[in-house]
Amino acid sequence: MTAATHSTLFPQAPDTADAVLDGLDPEQREVATALHGPVCVLAGAGTGKTRAITHRIAYGVRAGILQPSSVLAVTFTNRAAGEMRGRLRQLGAAGVQARTFHSAALRQLQYFWPKAIGGSMPRLVDRKIQLVADAAAACRIRLDRNELRDVTAEIEWSKVTQTVPADYAPAAAKAGREAPRDPAEIAQIYNVYEDLKRDRSVMDFEDVLLLTVAILQDRHDIADQVRSQYQHFVVDEYQDVSPLQQRLLELWLGERDNLCVVGDASQTIYSFTGATPDHLLDFRTRHPGATVVKLVRDYRSTPQVVHLANGLLAQASGRAADHRLELISQRDAGPEPVYTEYTDEPAEAEGAARRIRELMASGVPASEIAILFRTNSQSESYEQALADAGVPYQLRGAERFFDRPEVRKAGIALRGAARFGGNDTLLDDAVDLPSQVRAVLSGEGWTTEPPAGSGAVRERWESLAALVNLAQDFAAAKTGATLADLVAELDERANAQHAPTVQGVTLASLHSAKGLEWDVVFLVGVAEGMMPITYAKTDEQVEEERRLLYVGVTRARRHLHVSWALTRAPGGRASRRPSRFLDGLRPGSTATVGRAAARGSGGVERGFTSRSDSTPRRTQRSPARCRVCGRTLTDAGEMKLMRCEDCPSDMDEGLYERLREWRGVQARLSGQPDFCVFTDKTLMAIAETEPTTPDELARIPGVLKRKLDRYGDDVLAICAGQELEQGPDGE
Repeated sequence: MTAATHSTLFPQAPDTADAVLDGLDPEQREVATALHGPVCVLAGAGTGKTRAITHRIAYGVRAGILQPSSVLAVTFTNRAAGEMRGRLRQLGAAGVQARTFHSAALRQLQYFWPKAIGGSMPRLVDRKIQLVADAAAACRIRLDRNELRDVTAEIEWSKVTQTVPADYAPAAAKAGREAPRDPAEIAQIYNVYEDLKRDRSVMDFEDVLLLTVAILQDRHDIADQVRSQYQHFVVDEYQDVSPLQQRLLELWLGERDNLCVVGDASQTIYSFTGATPDHLLDFRTRHPGATVVKLVRDYRSTPQVVHLANGLLAQASGRAADHRLELISQRDAGPEPVYTEYTDEPAEAEGAARRIRELMASGVPASEIAILFRTNSQSESYEQALADAGVPYQLRGAERFFDRPEVRKAGIALRGAARFGGNDTLLDDAVDLPSQVRAVLSGEGWTTEPPAGSGAVRERWESLAALVNLAQDFAAAKTGATLADLVAELDERANAQHAPTVQGVTLASLHSAKGLEWDVVFLVGVAEGMMPITYAKTDEQVEEERRLLYVGVTRARRHLHVSWALTRAPGGRASRRPSRFLDGLRPGSTATVGRAAARGSGGVERGFTSRSDSTPRRTQRSPARCRVCGRTLTDAGEMKLMRCEDCPSDMDEGLYERLREWRGVQARLSGQPDFCVFTDKTLMAIAETEPTTPDELARIPGVLKRKLDRYGDDVLAICAGQELEQGPDGE
């Protein structure tokens, strides 16, 4: 469940702008008050990023700095956008647009289509798989169900990476994608698919972004109109943006820099869809004046869960791992993660169901328990095991709560009772709001006791029970609330997709669990071949699987159960072994040689107004601190750079290479090794600082007076972009 749905309270909006900041930690407050210029928030799992950015927007609105209608907050799922709208409403910042990229683009496309294109806009198709099937048939290519799904995914990837059919084969090869069919066949299907859409006057979700980008690029008057409407942008889950979404964001921004992005490279788990963390990791390069804030205080999970999460990333490699954040739990100690090995998969499912029954008997609500797996095909055995154990459950990724037929019918019934309840004998004995709701919903199938077993009847009852529970919470928080007040609350929640809690154990894939959290999490099937998945061949793919497991671990607040089975079916050969990602972390296993520990301190760096910022550095007697995250530096190399090794660098790569070439010449002339002139770290510090005066150059650790006298003029000339005539001693 989300943090928003976890809360059963209906808080009053803060009285003042300053009251919006109450309860924020120092780093979250830095985010909330950094309202101008580019801001990059590097936020670890459970560190309150949504809280920080919603309070940032609300503080700006309540302080009169931001106009609600001028703010556009974008994220990746309707649920996340709905949660953001719900929180902003509670903070007194109603009117701010919080949407997915597709939703925001679709509204603009619908509004500007008559002016930019004319005529009727193509109809949006919810699912493109039938069109892909028709395209394949037109090409006389037979696809089974799995191939059809995979080819559809390839077309989606091509479009979000702005790859046309003719370029699919080389682009897929360059990206290291394992095509489900011959690339030439996929390109042919892709091409016919585009033709079919035009013939049928329909468009898909990727077209919404592509067409909006095309209009904003071609029609400067329309782009100016959009930019006059939206002055300030916030992007959540920035590690998941695709090249196409990044292009749309750039067109929305224009030449402005009122942008706040939030993300965590260690939670990049959708690269197969075209998402890339490069935009997040390169943010400082594109915006040298950015304020960077690191959030590492984990309020979600116990130290034991956080220790396992940090351990997973400590063994990671690749660019995302270079920028990982080491979480620091803010919670009291809890139980150690439990690791269990089973003989086969049915035994693993039965073991999980049995343990869940025990937890529920001890008082843990079913809604606070989740079973997470790598693939949806694993769900069936757990559904059966839970049903056999009499445990209610819900499948994550099913129909949205307010779109369910029983919820829509219940809403109509409640609305009618609110209008005409005085003439309804059903409400004669109802003395308060909760009893009124129970009376109305009893006519829709709600009973005081749940139906036996599972299935559709149980799911309908769970939906109605969620509305009953919501009414009880609403009445407790709002003294004197009426049925009409509750109906208004339900309407606002429906618009925000802010669903109430459904009582039942959640079954979900690791991908669909992103952004959610539970008190108890069962990570099942954590064996080689499933985690990492068999088709993860390259180093990059394996590292993404590790990040996926990290996301799963960080969903747990207190209890974490990790399990695997030695074989798939009873009686099978016990050939499986636990996932390599658990080596050195689970009891009795041997540690994999890992990387150095990540930097755990949060902090903030103010952006410089220019590259030649001449703010004096600390003296050598004072502690040297990282100019990005503020951590005290002790490593000599880091002290030269004045930043942590893994903090973002704004180094001029071209300048660094010119300095290295110059250093090589000087070393040969003097008959010394290169490092005797300047070390690599010193050259990196020079390339990052770009000194313009001898005093600025002298402030860089490693530039001693002797070297300043001998090489200073050359270094400053190179930094100024001048060409040197090399001679003895650089003269």
